[in-house]
Amino acid sequence: QVWQIRLDLHVLNHDGNIIDAASIAGIVALCHFRRPDVSVQGEEVTVYTPEERDPVPLSIHHMPICVSFAFFQQGTYLLVDPSEREERVMDGFLVIAMNKHREICTIQSSGGIMLVKDQVLRCSKITAVKVAEITELIQKALENDQKVRKEGGKFGFAESIPNQKITAFKMESAAVDTNSVEEQAEEIITKADPPSEVVAEPILHAPGTAQIGEGIENSWGDLEESEKEEAAEEEDESEATAFECQKTETGDTSTVGETKKDEPIVLSDSEEEEVVILEPQELPKKTR
Repeated sequence: QVWQIRLDLHVLNHDGNIIDAASIAGIVALCHFRRPDVSVQGEEVTVYTPEERDPVPLSIHHMPICVSFAFFQQGTYLLVDPSEREERVMDGFLVIAMNKHREICTIQSSGGIMLVKDQVLRCSKITAVKVAEITELIQKALENDQKVRKEGGKFGFAESIPNQKITAFKMESAAVDTNSVEEQAEEIITKADPPSEVVAEPILHAPGTAQIGEGIENSWGDLEESEKEEAAEEEDESEATAFECQKTETGDTSTVGETKKDEPIVLSDSEEEEVVILEPQELPKKTR
């Protein structure tokens, strides 16, 4: 039987180089974690509670720490621990994970840039120095935490809550002096510039819409161009129909009632399609 450990990292504020920050947070969490003590007698396994026995730490032999490098102008410039803005404009990215014994755990390169051997060796030397410094800080923080816990005090995140730091969940109510608020307000008003003239009368463009002040006119509520075109076409068609009817009524009396059988009757339905109705000259004879 083995222990199953799950490590979740929640990013609160990302300002670049998230891989290095996540690796440090993960390795510190694993080193700080304590599992319940266990005893095995034959096939009987006993898991002790924290009240019965002190929890024991995990067996972590070394701490792999990631160090990120950003390259600019095809490798001409090298930058350690890039920020978010620097990551946006970098040409290439290199991550080296190493422990304090100068053992390389992993190397990852990304971006549209090819690195030569000397560049990788230079980055590995810088990584060895940075990993030694970060490992020393981690071990010192863990030792301070263990020392304070033995003395019964609070350390780390538990200590930041009562001190009202940025990670605090609540703060005590603070008294606010409001005796000289009126004098301060009058002083601010006297020093401030006079307000600009404001047009109070709204301009009515269409029903349900209005404009206050200068600026671009709001066309909300007006007819769109397509609707305006359709309305204009319908109006033109109605006027043409009325004109034709008036012309037919007031035409020559000699042509009233006289139509040629051979002349087709054209009905204009729209501008795109034309419907033509042809009348036959003679009715066909019925045959049996």
